[in-house]
Amino acid sequence: MNAMTHHEAEDLAEIRRAVHALCAEFPGEYWRALDREAAYPTAFVDALTKAGFLAALIPEEYGGSGLKLTAAAVIMEEIQATGCNGSACHAQMYIMNAILRHGSEEQKQRYLPAIASGELRLQAFGVTEPTSGTNTLGLRTTAVRDGDNYIINGQKIWTSRAEHSDLMLLLARTTPADQVEKKVDGLSVFLVDMRQALGNGMTIQPIRTMMNHSTTEVFFDNLVVPAANLIGEEGKGFRYILSGMNAERILIAAECIGDAKWFIEKASDYARERHVFGRPIGQNQGVQFPIAKAYAQMRAAELMVHHAAGLYETGVNPGAEANMAKMLAADASWAAGDMCVQTHGGFGFAEEYDVERKFRETRLYQVAPISTNLILSHLAEHVLGLPRSY
Repeated sequence: MNAMTHHEAEDLAEIRRAVHALCAEFPGEYWRALDREAAYPTAFVDALTKAGFLAALIPEEYGGSGLKLTAAAVIMEEIQATGCNGSACHAQMYIMNAILRHGSEEQKQRYLPAIASGELRLQAFGVTEPTSGTNTLGLRTTAVRDGDNYIINGQKIWTSRAEHSDLMLLLARTTPADQVEKKVDGLSVFLVDMRQALGNGMTIQPIRTMMNHSTTEVFFDNLVVPAANLIGEEGKGFRYILSGMNAERILIAAECIGDAKWFIEKASDYARERHVFGRPIGQNQGVQFPIAKAYAQMRAAELMVHHAAGLYETGVNPGAEANMAKMLAADASWAAGDMCVQTHGGFGFAEEYDVERKFRETRLYQVAPISTNLILSHLAEHVLGLPRSY
């Protein structure tokens, strides 16, 4: 191994150790208590913010760490591998991408340092709507120009962390769909100050779900947003969020790898210690083979995650690789979770083992942030040249 790759590997290992040490302060009991109350992990998010981990992808000139996506992926993976849950704040890492890549210098100076320090939380991403689901181009929320403002009407669903965020990145239609040349045109991105918007045209309703994900439905009724909060050019918003979505998929794939590692380690430990019929259950091939298979599946997915992150860093569009990484990693974490429950038997369902909590949490990524069927459609059409299916 040459000095450069060794040096880089050591940097990542140092990040891994630091995240691990921080997460050790937030053991299973912390997460179980939050789970019972469906509460937001404020102390955990504050600790990650203070340590600078959530500012990983913000350049140093704007107060961030200026790290590459691979390093950010290591942070998210390690959070999950220790039994913590990064979904409470992972969006703080990547939503700012739209401001960084497409915002004006004034917007970057105004928001990025405060996002980097944690003074401002940008954790809400208003894209999905009840009627359109993942068909982003079918969204109905409108933003109509009125002098120096835009007036926003509509609703968003599955807007996670809306109640715990200061800012929201909002995608809305500024030109009616029947008036655009290309169907990817006519959508614009706005930065909404939720502190001002709440009660002034914006309403948030929490949605109780299978896992503690702080997700909500958000309603806009003549919400006034200053035109200065438009990111980039009007009508080009769909393109702006695509690169951020690739980063999101790669980081969530890394979280799934972390989950899989947690399940594999937890199952292996239990299988070594649990004695039935006078021997450790891990001595039985019927127990050890599923653990070994889950490990092999995780390692294969891990390679795709690293590959996708590496491509993203070179500036190419890793659409296919980001999608495959997310799908393969989510499949690996779900398979590992199922195996871990099975290895534990009845104890897998007991709250105190944390297996059932992580099992519920990792199931989400079969569905979010993009459904598996859409990933397969993307690969079929754009990689394999098959006819478009929708």
